[in-house]
Order: sequence, then structure tokens, then C-alpha cells
Amino acid sequence: MLDTYGRKYVSPLIKGVAKVFLKMGWKPNHVTLLGFVVGLLPIICLFYQEPILGVVLLWLSGLLDAVDGAMARISGLTSLWGAFMDICFDRIVEVGVLLTLGYLNTDAQFPIMVLLTTILLSMTVFLTVGALEKQKKEKAFYYQAGLAERTEGFLFLSAMMLFGSYLTQITYLFAVIIIITIAQRVYEAYQILKNE
Repeated sequence: MLDTYGRKYVSPLIKGVAKVFLKMGWKPNHVTLLGFVVGLLPIICLFYQEPILGVVLLWLSGLLDAVDGAMARISGLTSLWGAFMDICFDRIVEVGVLLTLGYLNTDAQFPIMVLLTTILLSMTVFLTVGALEKQKKEKAFYYQAGLAERTEGFLFLSAMMLFGSYLTQITYLFAVIIIITIAQRVYEAYQILKNE
């Protein structure tokens, strides 16, 4: 939800950073790889009990994740391989953080399993509709908005990293919000695809 409605407010920052990288001679895929590496660092931070640094690095990886797409559009260097890396790396970072939280907090393992299941279902709907829908927008595929998008995910992951004593409650709340998102996306999928 925040991605869809807040993009116009952060777009100048993202485009500004994108132009800096382009002036430095970086390609979009380079920034995608950098964002992926930075996104893996919060996992190490959790093991060393540095959740605040982990959250800062998580958000930095999120910024780089937005910048690579802006670079591709500005420079005309969009590619299906870049889109593929972007989607896959995002999921690896998110799952890596969740698995680490589960490993370090055994009492929260079942809630995290529930959360991972909801994420899997939500991404299945999201990517299936993206593959089936012929309409192309700014991204490499049709983008379904929903209550839980990337920014909401980062907010919840941050809360899970910072407030360990409430990890189970935050995890279940996150799962409920994703279930609502699944329902939104399935309904939209029906509206889009019913007459195809």
C-alpha cells in the first residue's frame, strides 16, 4: 500500500541516487547485486546481536532495490535478467532474515513458518497474475498493489528484528495482513482474468 501511494514522495530521492550511480558509470545490475549483498548483512547483524545496524542495512538494501529500477528506466538499460535478479534477490533477503529470526528464537519458529507460508501464497498470486496479465506498466510485469507491499514488509521485518520480546505477536500480525493482501490480489485477479 505504501509503495503504491508513497512512491511519488520518494521518487525524487530515488531518481537522484540513480543519477549519481549512473554518473559513476554503474549499471543497474551492478546496483542490484550491491543491494543483494547489503541485504544479506542484516543476517550477520542478527547473529551478533546488532539489530539496529541490521535494520539500517535492511533499509539501505531497500533503497538500492528501488534505485536499480530507476537507473534502468533512466538509462534505457532495462532487461528481463535484471527484473529476474531483482525479484529473486528480494525474496532471498526476506527469507534469510526470517529464517535467522526463527533459528535464534525457537519459540517463534511456528509463527514464522505460518508467515513464510502466507508470503509464499501471496507471491504465487502476485507472480501468476503478472505472468498472465498482458498489460505492461512501469515495471517488467503487471504490479498488483495490496495492503502489504515491500515497504510494509520492511516495517514488519524491522519491528521483528528490534522488538524480540514481541516477535510472536508481530509475526502473526504480519501474517494476517498478508492474508488480507492475498484476498485483495485474488479478487483483483478474478476481475482481470475472468474474461480472458
